Amino acid sequence: MRLGGLAGRAAALVGMVLAVGLLPWLTRNDPALTILHARYADRPPTPGVLAAIRAETGLDGGPPQVLGDWLGGVAHGDFGVSWVSGAPVGPDVTAALGVSLTLMGCSLLVAVVLAGLLCLRTLRLGARRGLVRARAGVLGAALAALPEFLVAAVLATVFAVQAGWFPAVGWGTFSSAVLPAVAMGVPAGALLGRLLDDALPAAFAEPWARAAAARGIPGVRVARHALRRTLPGVLPQFGFVVVGLTGGAVAVETLFAIPGLGGTALSAALAQDLPVLQAAVLVLLLLGVAAGLAVRGLGRLLLGPALQDGALPTLVRPRLAAGRTVRWGAVLVTVVFVGVVVAGLLRDPYAIDVTARLAGPGAGHPLGTDSLGRDTLARLGHGAGRTVLAALAVSAVTLVIGVLVGLVPGAGGFTEMVNALPAIVAGLVVAGVAGPGAVAAAVAVSVVAWAPLAAHTRALYEQERAAPHVAAARAAGAGPGWVLRRHILPGVLPGVVRHAVLRVPALALALASLSFLGLGAAPPAPEWGRMLAENMPYAERAPWAVLGPAGALVALGTGAVLWAAVAGGGRRGRSSTAVDEGVAEVRV
Repeated sequence: MRLGGLAGRAAALVGMVLAVGLLPWLTRNDPALTILHARYADRPPTPGVLAAIRAETGLDGGPPQVLGDWLGGVAHGDFGVSWVSGAPVGPDVTAALGVSLTLMGCSLLVAVVLAGLLCLRTLRLGARRGLVRARAGVLGAALAALPEFLVAAVLATVFAVQAGWFPAVGWGTFSSAVLPAVAMGVPAGALLGRLLDDALPAAFAEPWARAAAARGIPGVRVARHALRRTLPGVLPQFGFVVVGLTGGAVAVETLFAIPGLGGTALSAALAQDLPVLQAAVLVLLLLGVAAGLAVRGLGRLLLGPALQDGALPTLVRPRLAAGRTVRWGAVLVTVVFVGVVVAGLLRDPYAIDVTARLAGPGAGHPLGTDSLGRDTLARLGHGAGRTVLAALAVSAVTLVIGVLVGLVPGAGGFTEMVNALPAIVAGLVVAGVAGPGAVAAAVAVSVVAWAPLAAHTRALYEQERAAPHVAAARAAGAGPGWVLRRHILPGVLPGVVRHAVLRVPALALALASLSFLGLGAAPPAPEWGRMLAENMPYAERAPWAVLGPAGALVALGTGAVLWAAVAGGGRRGRSSTAVDEGVAEVRV
């Protein structure tokens, strides 16, 4: 790692810590009043009492003094004292980190196994034939669109409450980690598996793979080298998953009553307990730096000297196998989706029928009702525009930002820092500056959601610029702009765009989750994430109340992937003709 990269990461780390330290002065709530309610509920909020609290916590000195005192303590291993409980911060954050790291390790194991299973068919085809065509990856997209807390609730109901095989809540034994690890690992593994399965056909289409198959080299060996060839482009997402599973598992930790770091950061952010929040975010940021450095080193190790010698061929994805089944599947999903939305728009989403609370599907309510007796179909239809259009807009914005930042040299440290920042903290900062609302929620999600796309862009960019045809273009006198537009971006953008499409349902859920916390659109506005969160306590009694919005999210993800497959199936990449000729040569 170059000194410039380390300096960039250090600067980004300091900047993020300073931004978190300004949170009490950015939000519109008086932190002294919050501390008063938490510690001294029986004391009146008089000016003298509030002034005494500010003097006790150092708030009267302003941001410079608060930050200076905290950083000075951290240098000596002291994270300060909680503003709310008055207890030392260090032991609580350390204990929460140990719990989260254990849960993250178990979840990552589930994610890696699932990712391998999703890629198994492509690896087998490549091992037998030496070349495979790209697939739509509908199963991976559907699993990636599942909300973690919904998977957790279903697992807890079936395997903990009804079967009694695992504990429903608590932490401390191996069995208590099984269900939350599966709930967190399935969406993460589906995302990783989909990205890896998307890149593998390009590796099997390279000349070395075709030549190896023609010479009779064992298919397992070819598949192993193809996996090694594609892993560096996906490895940055593993680092992002590590940080996300450690600090972003708030909903799962809450459902299973797990004292992890994500829940600790959320509680501190909502209570404006700055010392606890700073310590939790600092730990997450350091974890993000460590994961980024490890992933970067492993990627260079897998590629070897070819990355520096300019000897990497371009990973050109073969034509997508968008056959009749994929096309009809895209049409069917779209027709059903649009039909549900239109039918819902014809109903009143705010009408309350107390006599039909949690009523099952029937003639009057085709998808049942929620806990207040409101029609689920109506709320799905009216919430589609708010949820889907906002998610698509945020996806487009994050795609542009991610590509631009990913092309900037030395921006990897900043990307890792942003990824490690909990979304709830970004939401609180944005809401504090701009006030709560739908726009503020969209901005908050956009602030952090571009980071995975930037990391993916950078990984593909570094491989693409090491291709021989890029070196040949430079030797022929092509300028940097020409090389970027005509030789590098065509190999980078398709994979990043497909990655952005895969994240659309997650963005929709993130937007709605911020709204449920009071940082987005005010209730009772119909939003799919709000519908899920509001009806989760009744999932066992009335599963239709959560299956409706969950199914809509899955349909959104699978529909986006299917239409991307249809759009890509009619086009050929720059070397698709050569690829097809290579297939004929190998088969002959």
